[in-house]
Amino acid sequence: MQPELCPCESAIPLKQCCDPLIRGDFSATTAEQLMRSRYTAYALHAFQYVAKTWHPSSRPAELAQLLQNESVGTLWRGLSIVETHAGRAVNEAYVTFFARYTSDQQPGWIYETSRFVRENNHWYYIDGVHKIPGRNETCPCGSQKKFKKCCAR
Repeated sequence: MQPELCPCESAIPLKQCCDPLIRGDFSATTAEQLMRSRYTAYALHAFQYVAKTWHPSSRPAELAQLLQNESVGTLWRGLSIVETHAGRAVNEAYVTFFARYTSDQQPGWIYETSRFVRENNHWYYIDGVHKIPGRNETCPCGSQKKFKKCCAR
C-alpha cells in the first residue's frame, strides 16, 4: 500500500512532509516550506495551524473559526509554486503560488504573491497580493497551456 502523498504536491508522503509541521513537531525552515504546509493545512482543515502561522500583526480575529465556516464545501485540488525570492530585509521572503480548488462544485483558483517574515526562527505569513493571469499567458498551474484553455475555464 502506497503512503498518502502530501497535498502540497511535493511528491513526498504526508507523514514526512507537511504533517510534522502541522502537528508542531518542527518549524518550517523556509518560506516555501511554510507556504506548502499552510496549503496542506487548508486542504486538511487544520485551521488552527493556519492561524498559528499567520503573523499576529496582520492576523484577523477568530481566524480559525472564520476559515472553518468558509471552508464548508471546499476541496483543494492542487498547488503550484511559481516563484520564490528573498525580500529586501534579511528575514523576509516572497512565494508566488497558484492553488486550485472546488467550492460548492464550482472550480476556482488563487494566484498570489505571499510575503513571509522570520522572527525567532519561525516563519510567518504576513500578507499577499492577488494576481490575475492574462488569458493568453501560460497557465500558472504548470500545464503549459494558455490560461484561457486551462484553469480559466
